[in-house]
Amino acid sequence: MIPLSVVIITFNEEKNIARCLDSIQEIADDVVVVDSFSTDKTQEICKTKGVRFIQHSFEGHIEQKNYAITQAKFPHVLSLDADEALDEVLKRSILEIKKNWKYEGYYMNRLTNYCGKWIYHCGWYPDSKLRLWDSRKGAWGGVNPHDKYRMLEGDKTTASLKGNILHYSYYTIEDHYKQVNYFTDILAKAQFKEGKKASLLKCWMSPVVKFMRDYIFKLGFLDGSAGFTVCRISAYATFLKYKKLRNLYK
Repeated sequence: MIPLSVVIITFNEEKNIARCLDSIQEIADDVVVVDSFSTDKTQEICKTKGVRFIQHSFEGHIEQKNYAITQAKFPHVLSLDADEALDEVLKRSILEIKKNWKYEGYYMNRLTNYCGKWIYHCGWYPDSKLRLWDSRKGAWGGVNPHDKYRMLEGDKTTASLKGNILHYSYYTIEDHYKQVNYFTDILAKAQFKEGKKASLLKCWMSPVVKFMRDYIFKLGFLDGSAGFTVCRISAYATFLKYKKLRNLYK
């Protein structure tokens, strides 16, 4: 059976980290938590769970996750966020893969819990993620804060697993707005560095298109009031990103 390392990055995750660590006990042969100097009980909780706890300055989501991989004992790695956990079906799928590793990487669906409700539409599900891989065959890339694991050219054989990553995203709507403000700051600065621009028309029309796509065409209305809130705030995030980008040029 192939030994598996699980890597997790944290910052002030006392609400979530115990659930995440408990969910991987059956499948992990090595667990490393890379923390960017939390000020809550994250470290204390991790130590009670017996995992390796490493503190490392945060330079960006992509940079931190690539650093975390270098701390894994084994080349085969499962990467999770602290607010994620494995459901029972996904645990069994991963145990089977450990017995017979056929591909370089494995995708898994992510199901998000929003303020106590599971979101099955709004463009939020199935939200397939490449999270289980031979770390010698790829690296984290993308644009912060939207990191994405990329397999190297010539080593792209992948498959999908049954089961879900359970993502406990936001406990309150206020949490969602705070995250939107934080992420749009990062995105606007990244796009500014790349020389991208946003016209006034794009600034106002893109949020409308975003809401229509997620709420109507991606069936967000089937998620009830939570679906409406998700789609509304997602559209607002689109507007805010372009507004901040325009302000940077000013």
